[in-house]
Amino acid sequence: MANLKDLKNRISSVKSTRKITKAMQMVAAAKLRRAQEAAEMSRPYTERFNAVMAGLAASAGGEGAPKLLAGTGSDNVHLLVVMTAERGLCGGFNGNIAKKAKAHAADLKAAGKTVKIITVGKKGRDAIKRDLEQDFIAHVDLTEVKRIGYENAQDIARDVLARFDGEEFDVATIFYAKFVNVVTQIPTAQQIIPFEAPEGADADSGTLYDYEPSEEAILADLLPRAVATQIFAALLENGASEQGARMSAMDNATRNAGEMIDKLTIEYNRSRQAVITNELIEIISGAEAL
Repeated sequence: MANLKDLKNRISSVKSTRKITKAMQMVAAAKLRRAQEAAEMSRPYTERFNAVMAGLAASAGGEGAPKLLAGTGSDNVHLLVVMTAERGLCGGFNGNIAKKAKAHAADLKAAGKTVKIITVGKKGRDAIKRDLEQDFIAHVDLTEVKRIGYENAQDIARDVLARFDGEEFDVATIFYAKFVNVVTQIPTAQQIIPFEAPEGADADSGTLYDYEPSEEAILADLLPRAVATQIFAALLENGASEQGARMSAMDNATRNAGEMIDKLTIEYNRSRQAVITNELIEIISGAEAL
């Protein structure tokens, strides 16, 4: 039977842990509201922008189309931009994104393709480098960024576009988690180079537009912006997904700590009762001996 002092120390330790997890849950809930609002407010613009881009791409996708739309004519080298969180304690959020990226990399390698990986977020870097260190080429550190802004997406987009202009890869795909609600975040892969409109971003049907200057000239200006826009939308979705996953994980941890405290308290009371019973037996036995 466990020592009473040890049980008391364990109960005190678990209570302290429960206070921490409860505080982290409340902080995540406060941050989630802001992150969710940012992600949801960005969706109408992103969806409309992708619809316009899809229409332009459909009408100007022939010869003379910009390289970001037409591609290099090959798909031998793939760049994977894996976006996760800088911190842990958020359930399977980081692991699910890394798992999807690693599965995609494995499929590409099985098809004889070359894979290069850029990570955004320390947790993704740690997970990727364990298994795919030979494919790792760069990391974007956002540890000091308190609030994700469009300039962060632009920095990542400039790096990706510079590598594309330098003919370092043929196809680029971003990996992130799409926020649905507190308990559901969907790991998502989205091709950004050559431009590929996300699902549901079909061009407006039945609407005719006159473009000035030409579609090709407009695309040449908008395609780099489309890369930054998709990256920014993914960062915002990731931010909301991270806080939702952390809130859910800390809620589970708080409830588990409460259950453990109840079990330890019962064990402590039983042990204490056994000690008292033994002492009484010893006192009675000593009295009878006299």
